[in-house]
Formats: sequence, structure tokens, C-alpha cells
Amino acid sequence: MTTARALFRPERGKPSGLGDRSDDRAERSGFADRDFEFTAADFARIRELIHRRAGISLSEHKRDMAYSRLARRLRARGLDSFRRYLDLLESENSAEEWEAFTNALTTNLTAFFRESHHFPILAEFAKRRAQPVSIWCSAASTGEEPYSIAMTLVEALGESQARQATVLATDLDTQVLAKGEAGIYSLEQVKQLSPERLKRFFLKGTGPHAGLVKVRPELRSMIRFAQLNLTDADYGLRQPFDAIFCRNVMIYFDKPTQSQVLSRFEPLVKPGGLLFAGHSENFTYVTQAFRLRGQTVYELTRDAQGHGRGPGASRSSSGSSAREELTI
Repeated sequence: MTTARALFRPERGKPSGLGDRSDDRAERSGFADRDFEFTAADFARIRELIHRRAGISLSEHKRDMAYSRLARRLRARGLDSFRRYLDLLESENSAEEWEAFTNALTTNLTAFFRESHHFPILAEFAKRRAQPVSIWCSAASTGEEPYSIAMTLVEALGESQARQATVLATDLDTQVLAKGEAGIYSLEQVKQLSPERLKRFFLKGTGPHAGLVKVRPELRSMIRFAQLNLTDADYGLRQPFDAIFCRNVMIYFDKPTQSQVLSRFEPLVKPGGLLFAGHSENFTYVTQAFRLRGQTVYELTRDAQGHGRGPGASRSSSGSSAREELTI
């Protein structure tokens, strides 16, 4: 937005909520009047395709969600059956349609400072690290998590030092990444933030943008948003990170996929670095590369034992090597 300063002014107080604006109400309202037949074979095929494409294990109870979200694609393409849509998806092999298919089936539940116990840990950790600090938020969704990371770094390190830090924010879903990159949120979405944080890190919308806030450019400049599929064989990342946030995404993967992802994380963590997991995720029985250090915070086993591969260990270059490297 070229008129950000005019339309978004410094936030001066804690806003009131605007109510629930979820896009998924239809998924909860029942399907008495379905437009399309949706067979068990259709759903089985969808489950196989999304697992092959994104490593996501779609459970049986997600059937209604899959119908609701993909029915929109059928309407958009002018199709009259799920079978025809899935046939088209595979035969046409359109990158845009595969992206729409994957975006439709991914869930993006997030909030600022979600699982708040992680951020004081990050703050103290960042103070002890060699500067500048680099953090990878590997499931960035609509941006609340990487912006929470950036705010924590500013508060812990001070403005000058924190501006040298880098936060890489990636996600499979391009639509949510675009929202995160824009950095514009409703008052409902920031209602849990303190007045001090709102004033320091956000601009308040005016005129047509009343009821919205926008992340200040100084904070936004610390973050790079990019698409990345965690099931790719090669992430295109060539520099390790001080910490990786991978929270509440592994629960959508089966155990073999979880193991593969964690094995790719291992050489991307600097010595003494940390891996932050979601509250319902436990990697202890999935990998020997990481050991539990605290509440859903992991460290490299090689650091704890004093041996093992270094952070520059080579990895397979197979997979999506044609994609631009996401160096930061």
C-alpha cells in the first residue's frame, strides 16, 4: 500500500474486538444440500494426492472439510463431479491448480504469541548468541508467528542489534504467505497484544482501513517470506539457523514424513541451536537427532553428547534443486 503512513497511524491503545470472521463457517453448518456427489472413493483419492503432494495425512474426520473447500474449486472450474476435478488435476498437471488444491486443504490456525512460554526462552537464548541472530519460522501461516519472533528479538536485543537479525518465514500455502507479507490484521487478531506492543510495533488504520492495524515497516523489514514445502528433498537453504520454529505442523504428517523432515532440519541448526515444537508434538520417538531440553523445546543430540555431524554436513541435492535458494 503506497499510502500506508496516511492510512495507518501509530497505535495508541488496546483495541476492542470485532467478533469472529472465520471463513470456515460453511464447514460447520452441515451438508444437507450438497451440490456434488462425494463418494468414499473420491475422498480416498484426495487423501492419497495430498499426502503425495504435501506429506499431509488427512484423517477420516476431515471428510466434510475436504468437501467444503474443494467444492469451491469445482465451481471455479465449472465441473460437476469430484471425479472429473481430480482427473483434471492429475492430467492437466497445472502448477496453479495443484497450488489451489493444496492451499484448500491446509489448515492455518495461528495467533500472536501463541504458546507464549516459548518467547521468553527465545529472548534469553538470543541474548547469549553471537550476533546477528537468524531464526527460521517454518510454518509461518498468516504471519503472526514470525512477527511475534521479530517483536521478541527487538525487545530482547534492542532496536539496533535486532535490526541486524533475520527471520525467514516460510509456508506451503501461498495465500496465507501473502497475508503475512502484507502485515495487515483486524483489531480482533491483535486484541491479546498489550497497548505497549501495539503502539511500538503497529500503525492504526484510518478511513477505509479503520478497524485494521499494519505492522510497522521497521519490523516488517526483519522478515523474509517465501514458499517452501517441508516434504521437499532439498529446501534450498544453505546457511544454518540459531533456532527453528516448527510448531503445530508435524501433527499433520505421518511418522516417516516427520522423521524425514527432522533429518533435514538437523544440519540447518547451528551448534547450540534450538528447535521449537508445538504443545501436542513429541519428537522423542521420531528422531535421535534432537533431544528434549524443556517444554517442547529441543536441542541437537550431537551438542549434548559432544560429537556428531557439524552444521555444514552435506545433504542430498535431489528434489526441488531448480528452485531459487532461500539464503538469508
